[in-house]
Amino acid sequence: MPGSRSPRRVLIAALAAAGTIGLAAAGVAAGNAQAAPAGSAAPAAATTHRVLFDNTKAETAGNADWIISTSQPDPLAQNPSPTKETDWTGALSAWGVALQKAGGYSLNTLPSGKTITYGNSSNPQDLSNFDEFVVDEPNVKLTAAEKTAVMNFVKNGGGLFLISDHNNSDRNNDGCDSPCVINDLLTNNGVDNTDPFGFSVDLLDISTDNPRAISDSSDPVLHGPFGTVTGSILRDGTTFTLKPADNPAVKGLLYRTGYSGNTGAFFVTSSFGSGHVAIWGDSSPVDDGTGQSGNTLYNGWDDPAGTDAALALNATAWLAGSGSGTTTPPTTPPTTPPTTPPTGGCTPGQLLLNPGFESGNTSWSASASVITNASAEPAHSGSYKAWLDGYGTATTNTLSQSVTIPAGCAATFSYWLHIDTAETGSTAYDTLKVQVLNSSGTVLGTIGSYSNVNANSGYAQHTVDLSAYAGQTVTLKFNGVEGSKLQTSFVVDDTALNVS
Repeated sequence: MPGSRSPRRVLIAALAAAGTIGLAAAGVAAGNAQAAPAGSAAPAAATTHRVLFDNTKAETAGNADWIISTSQPDPLAQNPSPTKETDWTGALSAWGVALQKAGGYSLNTLPSGKTITYGNSSNPQDLSNFDEFVVDEPNVKLTAAEKTAVMNFVKNGGGLFLISDHNNSDRNNDGCDSPCVINDLLTNNGVDNTDPFGFSVDLLDISTDNPRAISDSSDPVLHGPFGTVTGSILRDGTTFTLKPADNPAVKGLLYRTGYSGNTGAFFVTSSFGSGHVAIWGDSSPVDDGTGQSGNTLYNGWDDPAGTDAALALNATAWLAGSGSGTTTPPTTPPTTPPTTPPTGGCTPGQLLLNPGFESGNTSWSASASVITNASAEPAHSGSYKAWLDGYGTATTNTLSQSVTIPAGCAATFSYWLHIDTAETGSTAYDTLKVQVLNSSGTVLGTIGSYSNVNANSGYAQHTVDLSAYAGQTVTLKFNGVEGSKLQTSFVVDDTALNVS
């Protein structure tokens, strides 16, 4: 909307200055009551259990920090021999470090801006390269292709570990929280939309409870290699409704106080095809209280009211199954990229990192405050976008990303653009140019040109053919130049560089 841009700068500066440090907490090695004691850790295995943690669905939005390490995809780059949870940075670092210390586990993160795939041989973090996929409190819906990928991964033998949070826990303000994301996966995945796992996420916000485990001495999650599970903590979370008529393998392992059977389940396991699924009703139990500066975190991992470490680690071990080689990638996935390049020698895919800006100021080179979630200019989707100019003073803002377009590929660049202005008339006072530059910074072409005259009430998508640049590394650059009087805002979102 038209108006002064200065409040946006003030807001962002205030947020940066107001960061708080997460509460310090001891890791698994400290031996708290519910954490796996050193002597009960799973022994090193001859077969590696390959576990992939997701960070593509706003898992670090708001105060969330659901990552095992800031080093992604490989946490070992931060510390190759961690002994305590603070050796890696993230609210899930205690979980990751415990697995690393146990031996027999290979851990990776699917970084923000990447896409969940299954059967894409060009993606090192493709699900076919892993035995288990952990998705902790996703706040962005999976695309149709990603949902199909996840379902086929489980169907063919993979393990899926889902963690939900309470209703109305929308951390990135895009209108869909983790119960919404997970229920969408269960009902609109393109593989089996008829309650495939036998449970649904309840739309509840339960402020506090200490769910207890059922009595089942043979259950591999309750009595596994990392200890015995007696209970968990629930601190603003939800539960699940079980539907054994839809999937008889569904099983509630922990229940909210006063509940049993098909209602009030807090930790649930199930099977689908050759694979297994587990889901937890709150992210608090796996929060270890330490993470990136600026997040408010709490130590649920070591909370003596539950045996949360043992539950997380035993479930991880069960879902990873026999380890390497568990999953069998499809030969022709229905909606994911093919495993072998087509005749033209090009593997289809989307090449830009952080294309919708939901990871904030990463992967792009941008002028200060351009990538923002400020509410004065709504995003096309999600909560972040790139907002160039809009100050009403002489300003130049830029946004760019370098990318290599493989030889032999057809390439299409697209982006959504919204322009609003306080200018009137047909004179172009403020301009935005979209350009392609070579590695030396020379402009190879201007592929879009806009001004205050092109102001529109909503977003419009623009698409341009970049096939002529195949085989080159180029920089895609948005260059906004504003005059000295009235504001014009150029707002960019949901970019993509698709090759085929």
